[in-house]
Amino acid sequence: MVEIIWTAPALDELDAIAAYVAMDNPVAAQIPVEKVFNATEGLSRYPDSGRRPPELPQGRYREIVAPPCRIFYRIENDKLYLVHVQRDAQQLREIRY
Repeated sequence: MVEIIWTAPALDELDAIAAYVAMDNPVAAQIPVEKVFNATEGLSRYPDSGRRPPELPQGRYREIVAPPCRIFYRIENDKLYLVHVQRDAQQLREIRY
């Protein structure tokens, strides 16, 4: 099993997604957050279960999808770093983590 580490930028991005959803529906704002946390739980046992993002096929990053979010991560030794979370409608920007 690997240790899962949330980076500060990834948590900030998840908060921003919840705030965006809350503008239209405050009650529903927690739903994407719960989906993301539920989706990432299994990564500790199966860290290679995510796919390589099509935009980064040769990179060290992998992703899992928890609609409406894409969650990007990288594995180093026995640690899995969650580095970026975005709504699936967004274009992927450069990941610098």
